[in-house]
Amino acid sequence: MSERERFSVFENASIRKQSFEERTKDLPEVRARVERMLDLIENAAGDVEKAAEAEERVTEELRQMGNEVLHSWSRRQTQKKEEKFNKKAGVNRKEKKTSTGSHDSGRSKL
Repeated sequence: MSERERFSVFENASIRKQSFEERTKDLPEVRARVERMLDLIENAAGDVEKAAEAEERVTEELRQMGNEVLHSWSRRQTQKKEEKFNKKAGVNRKEKKTSTGSHDSGRSKL
């Protein structure tokens, strides 16, 4: 596949995607982190004067964003697997167990 074809595929996929607002409505932590990144880019607080300081802040924001994204991904994967499991026939995790266990079969010989 040529570079032009790859770009075309990427461009078409981008057109079908939802807007940033739609995609992040259920991900408030990601939205907040992106907004903090934009604040850094715009130097909204006016307190970043050196490139090294800006780099340090951007690196920390990206690290924290990565951590939050992975945790969010993990929670969503777990939820999907639980939902899939619960849809299986014969699976009912909501009933209370009535068994009290097995009767004592005698003393251990250990």
